Amino acid sequence: MSESGTLHGRKAEKDEGKSSGDDETLKPLRPIVRSVEGLDETDREILDLLMVDASRSIAEIARELGMPRPTVQYRVQKMRERGVIKSIKAIPDFGKLGKPVTAFVLVNFLPNPDVSQRELAEKISKLAGVHEVHVISGEWDLLLKVRAGSMEELGRMVIDKLRAMKGVGHTVTCASFTAVRE
Repeated sequence: MSESGTLHGRKAEKDEGKSSGDDETLKPLRPIVRSVEGLDETDREILDLLMVDASRSIAEIARELGMPRPTVQYRVQKMRERGVIKSIKAIPDFGKLGKPVTAFVLVNFLPNPDVSQRELAEKISKLAGVHEVHVISGEWDLLLKVRAGSMEELGRMVIDKLRAMKGVGHTVTCASFTAVRE
């Protein structure tokens, strides 16, 4: 928060008995970052709005921020050119697409001459139902985010496909009860 009590040009408001649905007394948008990857405060505000809902039009964002539409358009284009905005995606409701089960799978890599850990990660990323593959530090080597139509389908993916891959040691599968934030 700046000395004037604002957060990125917006006043920080204390909840004085108003029912906003939040129990927080101060609602900061995010910590102020002076310049990251050449972004200024305005770029960060635009990016924040796009991260919440990328389907919003440039005109809507401009209205909300009180800026000219061409300025917002220019800034979004520059962020795309610099790679700050990698892509704009639709985030589906996977339950409505017949994939209501989400799980995270930890994988130990078994070193061998036929496949490196990075190559294994690439191969795993091509399996149907695998949405994310991360090479991680610690006791485990890979972290996967997978989606399936049922626990049985998830089991087939892990047991029959994943564990059959050369380089996969043991795995631990953690099914998600609910996603609070994705």
